[in-house]
Amino acid sequence: MTIKKHIPNAITLLNLMSGLIALVYAFDDNLQMAFFWVCMGIFFDFWDGFAARVLKVSSPLGVQLDSLADMVTSGVVPGAVMYQMLAHIQENFEQYNVTDETFYMKLVPFIGFIITLGSCMRLGKFNIDTRQTSSFIGLPTPANALFILSIPMITSTTESDFVFNVFSNPYVLVFVSLFSAFIMNAEIPLFSLKTKNKNLSDNKVTLLFLGICAILLLFFQFEAIPVIIGFYILLSIILNLTQKSAS
Repeated sequence: MTIKKHIPNAITLLNLMSGLIALVYAFDDNLQMAFFWVCMGIFFDFWDGFAARVLKVSSPLGVQLDSLADMVTSGVVPGAVMYQMLAHIQENFEQYNVTDETFYMKLVPFIGFIITLGSCMRLGKFNIDTRQTSSFIGLPTPANALFILSIPMITSTTESDFVFNVFSNPYVLVFVSLFSAFIMNAEIPLFSLKTKNKNLSDNKVTLLFLGICAILLLFFQFEAIPVIIGFYILLSIILNLTQKSAS
């Protein structure tokens, strides 16, 4: 029993270790490897909760460790990645009419860490919000982290000049930073991706969403990630409005 109760926490610590490795790569300007390690962290983040439920060893300590690990993997790392992306826009000063290079370099890249602040607020609220036991209110930090870290993957792999220019625009990146901090803490109920039971009819929305996600990823790869996040938010809003009208 003693060993069994530590298994979920060990998996959580693997999430934290993945986040720390991702952070090193982020500050080393290897954003592709940072993306990979964040994905690994999110993978462990899913399985620690699953292991706790299966082994029936859920604990208050596990809840706190989970949020602390997420703060690094899905909070600090996305902020650091956005900082790096904004810092590199110096190569396009004239294109985007940024005239004061010194001011820009000293202050604007730090806007990326608004993502980290928003993640911290989100995780703190999640731990004390009893409404989020079976669903979410506001975009979960792992989903937001995937969205942010997909941007450098898109710009490094896309063949579309339009897509590259959009995601390389400093004004777009600043807006994304502000919007992500907002949407993580917005009072918008989002449906959970966890299956409720073995009845297909009770899980049809989740299964349909996951099926569409798989198709989008298959055909559009990294460019599908922002679309999937947007679709997730939009579908949740539609479901909320439908439920309110039905009641």
